[in-house]
Amino acid sequence: MIEVQKVNKSFQGKKILKDVSAVFVPGKVNMVIGKSGSGKTVLLKSLVGIHDIDSGAILFNKIDFTKIKQKDKINIRKEVGMLFQGSALFDSATIEENVMYPLDAFTDLSYKEKKKRADFCLDRVNMNDVNKLYPSELSGGMQKRAAIARAIALNPKYLFCDEPNSGLDPQTAIIIDKLIKEITYEYGITTVVNTHDMNSVFGISDSIVFINEGMAWWNGTRSMLFSSKNKELDDFLFSSEIMQRLKLKTV
Repeated sequence: MIEVQKVNKSFQGKKILKDVSAVFVPGKVNMVIGKSGSGKTVLLKSLVGIHDIDSGAILFNKIDFTKIKQKDKINIRKEVGMLFQGSALFDSATIEENVMYPLDAFTDLSYKEKKKRADFCLDRVNMNDVNKLYPSELSGGMQKRAAIARAIALNPKYLFCDEPNSGLDPQTAIIIDKLIKEITYEYGITTVVNTHDMNSVFGISDSIVFINEGMAWWNGTRSMLFSSKNKELDDFLFSSEIMQRLKLKTV
């Protein structure tokens, strides 16, 4: 479980996160939603340690990540998988080398063991026979699946996804969503997804945190979205493309 307690973060005197508190549950797809500039990306980067917070606490299974020694932070980072918005594969490395990268960085496994793990992860995301290809030889959706394979290479307890469907067509986005949900349930991972894609929210979310103007404005489940009676959340929902389509169908 990940617990966020009254987290604050500022940049150049501008407060981006304001006393944000949230709980992200293991074995579930936890989504962080909100408008561009709301602070959701800063929150995600704070969770993985890219940003140091100004105050508050971020707990991984009751351990405050913000207060432990660097060597202990490294041990927690070994349990973290990260899926970046643009996949962030290394262009000069093969897909196999990309997936093996965290194994090279954080384990003492032999090459044979690392290759076996890479093969397993690629097979898990339905990416057979691409080991020796380079990212430029793959479609956007295949690159995203390869990035998921890399993210799960260390068998993480925590998986963070930053706009995983960015730049993908709707059909491919559904495939990526399904894969994220399957992996979360299969391995009991605490998955946190930062998104503004309402198709994903309605498709695979278990719990939702709505960030508005740097604050945790609302939290609940997808079944609770339409009964929230929260004006800012309603405004956000009904401004989304999917909700506009639903609205048109009822006219």
